[in-house]
Amino acid sequence: MTLCELDTYFNGFLKKENFPSDPSRNGIQIANSAPESKPITKVAFAVDACDATAKQAAQAGAQLLFVHHGLFWGGCDTITGIHYKRIKAFLENDLALYASHIPLDANAEVGNNYGIAARLGLQNVQPFGSWRGMSLGAMGTLPKPLSIDELERALFPNGEKAAHLFPFGKKEIRTVAVISGGAGEDFDQAVAAGADAYITGEVSHEDYHPIEESGINVIAGGHYQTETVGVNLVRAKLEKDCGLETVFIDIPTRL
Repeated sequence: MTLCELDTYFNGFLKKENFPSDPSRNGIQIANSAPESKPITKVAFAVDACDATAKQAAQAGAQLLFVHHGLFWGGCDTITGIHYKRIKAFLENDLALYASHIPLDANAEVGNNYGIAARLGLQNVQPFGSWRGMSLGAMGTLPKPLSIDELERALFPNGEKAAHLFPFGKKEIRTVAVISGGAGEDFDQAVAAGADAYITGEVSHEDYHPIEESGINVIAGGHYQTETVGVNLVRAKLEKDCGLETVFIDIPTRL
């Protein structure tokens, strides 16, 4: 497949045009030397586009890096300093870059939030939460009530630990709302929706007391850890649908 063909394939289910308020430049952010003709046989996946992920993707023999957090947001930056270093790693290796931010958060098939809902086994899953007028989260009911510690273990079956637990709500959790990444301030949407627990990536200092006073359980699972979900679901889908070789580049930020 070529880069242009992969762009059509990815957008066939991610639908970047449905998220006009996303500041990310979703889609192809850096092309390769022949986007309409050069074959792509291996695709690397990572949470973040950076110098390290670009170099590791090239070393792994990939011709395209698919990420959740790209290099271009809003207006175009001058290509100097760190930004130059990052882009240089792509150009020197003729490595293309594809980014999907809110489209990947919100996708019901391969998204971060619905992927977490599926990992928890949530039932009756519905869209939850909005940002800049875009729906992006998921909310559902657990098959059986769990404590916040049990919910953490279900969230991270491979033994990872959440960045922070805020056990300020019911001892028995039945309904769970999810928005991955840096959505700590959106706990109030979970409260308004009647959730017993809210799962996100990170929570800021100023949210601590409002969370406690609202009486809701919150799991800050880590910005990085909650957003490895979507890129790996896309990776599995690409392998199944197109038969391309893939690799996941794991560079945890511990945040």
